[in-house]
Amino acid sequence: MIQENLAEVEARITNACKRAGRSRDEVTLIAVSKTKPLEDLREAYAYGCRNFGENKVQELCDKIEQMPSDIRWHMIGHLQRNKVKYLIGKTACIHSVDSVRLAEQIETESAKKNVITNILVEVNVAQEESKFGISLEQAESYVREFAKFPHIRVCGFMTIAPYTTNPEENRQFFSDLRKVYVDIKGKNIDNVNMSILSMGMTNDYEIAIEEGATMVRVGTGIFGERNYTI
Repeated sequence: MIQENLAEVEARITNACKRAGRSRDEVTLIAVSKTKPLEDLREAYAYGCRNFGENKVQELCDKIEQMPSDIRWHMIGHLQRNKVKYLIGKTACIHSVDSVRLAEQIETESAKKNVITNILVEVNVAQEESKFGISLEQAESYVREFAKFPHIRVCGFMTIAPYTTNPEENRQFFSDLRKVYVDIKGKNIDNVNMSILSMGMTNDYEIAIEEGATMVRVGTGIFGERNYTI
């Protein structure tokens, strides 16, 4: 099933890129493997997945130990400050940084290990109360604040759009974030490398790609429905 699902996701990404006049190489697929057993991850790896996303620190660290070393791991869930120390040096990118206090903790732990940690600023474009993230209006000020930390590299933005049965409804949210992303990219702020726009999930990743996403996070579309019992 995973092989067939991956083939379908790949075809949809390719077609969305064509519609947007973009190269397929511009979009990275992150296989969201939260709650999924190792055999599922190994199957996805066998069919070419090298970027995996996890929501929980403990689960991510456990899987890192048991999976091939060439995987790029992405922390995409809400991150508590007391868990930061377990992640540093292990992730390709932390997608969910939404406060100065969290950035300070990432800086502290990264300095201890003398590493640079790639982060994305999480933006709650739709301003949903149930979701984390800063507002669009705060985006530039937070980028500038995070950029002051020498052991953090600000690489772009991440957003989680509202769940909807009509993904077209999220197009405006993706478009709005891309405008801010392009604007800040053009300002050439020190220690800011605006290269990643992480937006779009199983339900709406094609729309996100059409609106400029460089990373899409697909879980259910690859692995099937989540198992919340573990």
